[in-house]
Amino acid sequence: MRTAFINQLIEEARKNDKVFLIVGDLGYSVVEPFVQQFPDRYLNVGVAEQNMAGFAAGLALEGYCVYIYSIGNFPTLRCMEQIRYDICYHNLNVKIVAVGGGYSYGALGPSHHATEEIGMLRTIPNMVVCAPGDPLESKKITTFCTTHKGPCYVRLGKAGEPVVHTDLRELTIGDIIEVKKGETTAILSTGSMLKYVCDFVNDNHLNSAIYSFPFIKPINKSQLKEIFLNHRSIITIEEHQAQGGFGSAILELGNDLLNEGCIAVLPKIRRIAIDDKFYSIAGSQQYLREVAGIVLEKDFFQ
Repeated sequence: MRTAFINQLIEEARKNDKVFLIVGDLGYSVVEPFVQQFPDRYLNVGVAEQNMAGFAAGLALEGYCVYIYSIGNFPTLRCMEQIRYDICYHNLNVKIVAVGGGYSYGALGPSHHATEEIGMLRTIPNMVVCAPGDPLESKKITTFCTTHKGPCYVRLGKAGEPVVHTDLRELTIGDIIEVKKGETTAILSTGSMLKYVCDFVNDNHLNSAIYSFPFIKPINKSQLKEIFLNHRSIITIEEHQAQGGFGSAILELGNDLLNEGCIAVLPKIRRIAIDDKFYSIAGSQQYLREVAGIVLEKDFFQ
């Protein structure tokens, strides 16, 4: 996903001379093509992520569309105060990109497990929260963020995530993507869980619908209403804490749709996410997903 992001950012920078990239002393072997083509619109601020957020706010006040890029927790949890006050309070055109969402950097332990930041960021006014599911979604989200005026957060996989979509139209804010039609049960996936979901459904020959949610905030309520109306059972899956994450957003919107009279009954909703604990172990992303219980089971579909 990160390669797809930087390649698309280069395309956006060719069209928009206000695109500016800031990194926190990382991104080597990824960001160099951007640096080579736009050396005057790139800055490495060093290991100083809070300053990076403040610097980005200043550039945005001067009219730039600023991307800040770092690993998982570092441009998010470490900078939460600067994101709230410097960026979101002033509704500035800053895009926060975290590479290695979830357990992507699982071998480095809990300091590099980005598993709470969505819950924090989606509560901040003016922030759009994005988690593309494959490289093609990553490219479309990059285009959206460049044209959107205001703060955005983009959660990327580390590298090597396979392509799921064969084609994808341009995304508008809140869009839900139908990946597979199905009956009764619909699986709602966000971020890099998408390929796992598709493989599970195909390998087990399940007649379940699959939807990808590249946006966690906002979510298109009219599209979500149709999903609720057409399926009796919903499964949400995410590589994030259950509290405050994607599944929580779906429950909240479902309750709102029910209270607004848009749906007569709320489908059964099962959330698959990380329970309320730290996993203080090191291992591969797949291993940590299994340890944390971020897995589908055939029994869920009976």
